[in-house]
Amino acid sequence: MPGPDLYPLRFEPVFKGMLWGGGRLPALLGRPHPPGDPVGEAWVLSDVDGSPTRVADGDFEGATLRELIADDPAAILGPAEPADGRFPLLLKFIDARLPLSVQVHPNDDQAAAKTPGAAGKTEAWVVLEANPDTSRIYAGFKPGVTAADFRAALATGTTPGTLHSFTPRPGDCVFLEAGTVHAIGADILLFEVQQTSDTTYRLYDWGRVDAKTGKPRDLHVEDALTCADFGRGPCHPARPEVVDEAQWWREELVGCRYFRLTRHRATRPFPVGAAGHCRAVVCVGGRGSLGWHGIFWPLKAGDVILLPAAVGQAWCLAEDRDFRVLECGLPG
Repeated sequence: MPGPDLYPLRFEPVFKGMLWGGGRLPALLGRPHPPGDPVGEAWVLSDVDGSPTRVADGDFEGATLRELIADDPAAILGPAEPADGRFPLLLKFIDARLPLSVQVHPNDDQAAAKTPGAAGKTEAWVVLEANPDTSRIYAGFKPGVTAADFRAALATGTTPGTLHSFTPRPGDCVFLEAGTVHAIGADILLFEVQQTSDTTYRLYDWGRVDAKTGKPRDLHVEDALTCADFGRGPCHPARPEVVDEAQWWREELVGCRYFRLTRHRATRPFPVGAAGHCRAVVCVGGRGSLGWHGIFWPLKAGDVILLPAAVGQAWCLAEDRDFRVLECGLPG
């Protein structure tokens, strides 16, 4: 007997307590604040081992992405390939009350050499909120910084001075290929799309101590230096062309081998998704709705809806002038 038909899917978020986290994410996602550490991350679409997000409602309520893919990969992913059986992307919101560590992620070959089947971590950020007086983003090395310069800075505790940094503004998009040394500074709220990986190598942690242990957090300097790309200079925010199609403004923020990221803003209905392809729709401002086959799902900042390949195209409708959505697409 055939199973139920797929439809636009919402998922329950997975909150991650972090010593650098804040208090904005539960409110953003309309969930109660979990006990424990401040919430640093909300994983809103995840197939990472141990932290799967589950369908929030409908016939597939409670199902994980892994279960949906195992049942019918093409219906979920279209021509895209699973990453070692997993959904290839991890989507999250990050609330940095304090700076994150200076860190780096491996590429696919480096990750698989250490853990067979593991993926690397190329990612992109879209800044939602930032403090013009206190917020900084660190992304890539300053021009001329060598591996020897960086090692010397690690030894003297002057690591941030080797990195390109800037004051972020809401709307900035930063693309970080695996191997880019980076850090998110204080008082920043952002959205992140990345490969399905949770491998992070810390290089520098601002000299802080974990209140739970009374000790500094572990660093992974040698692993990190093996992955760091010293040919990677400053990473600047994307400056995409804005395509205006009669009150529908579209920006192609990122296009890489792992994902595409598009920003939409409109005062009229506009399409998202594509027949036979998997897309995720992320509301990052204002209010609106997503319509599909005469059914409508409300959208406000923080809401995420997955459009499986079998669902295809849907439509977004704005309810105010601040309505903005990101569309994350898989390759293929």
